Amino acid sequence: MKQDIHPDYHTITVKLVDGSEFTTRSTYGSEGDTLQLDIDPSSHPAWTGGDRQLMDRGGRVSRFTNKFGGFLGK
Repeated sequence: MKQDIHPDYHTITVKLVDGSEFTTRSTYGSEGDTLQLDIDPSSHPAWTGGDRQLMDRGGRVSRFTNKFGGFLGK
């Protein structure tokens, strides 16, 4: 096997939207870094049943709705 071709795999802390944290191993950042999540299973509509809305960054959702909103009819 080739030496030194794999990324550094170390322990980081993942901080969820609600403030809770857990420790895991990852190639993200460096040893001891914290990964702050913007969307996680407690806040994403796919897991919450759609009671929350995703932010429309750059009008992408609006453009999609305007383009395909009447596609299936009502």
